[in-house]
Amino acid sequence: MKKVLVSLVLTGLLFIPVLVLAQAPGPVTAPGWQTYNVIPTLDSVSNYLFGFLLVTAAIFIIIAAFMFVTASGDPDKTKTARNFVMYAVIGVLIAFLAKGFVMLVSYIVR
Repeated sequence: MKKVLVSLVLTGLLFIPVLVLAQAPGPVTAPGWQTYNVIPTLDSVSNYLFGFLLVTAAIFIIIAAFMFVTASGDPDKTKTARNFVMYAVIGVLIAFLAKGFVMLVSYIVR
């Protein structure tokens, strides 16, 4: 699990220069095309992902609460419920970091 998470993060970090260099100083226009900015698109995508991650984290916390209530003192079920809460909190932190990262790139590029 850790290897997959680390590889996803590192792969995402490889695309940072591409995102920063993709934004031209002004709007990019091609013949017959509309004006296009990368930052509003990136912000829109991050808003959808942010909402999705928050809803997913809330669902995981509800599942963990149900598991805590039905654990009846079973250490394995309690440990599983704690892991669900921990993963939900990690997901929320990643969502906030991603949102902040988009704002940082937007500030640097503009």
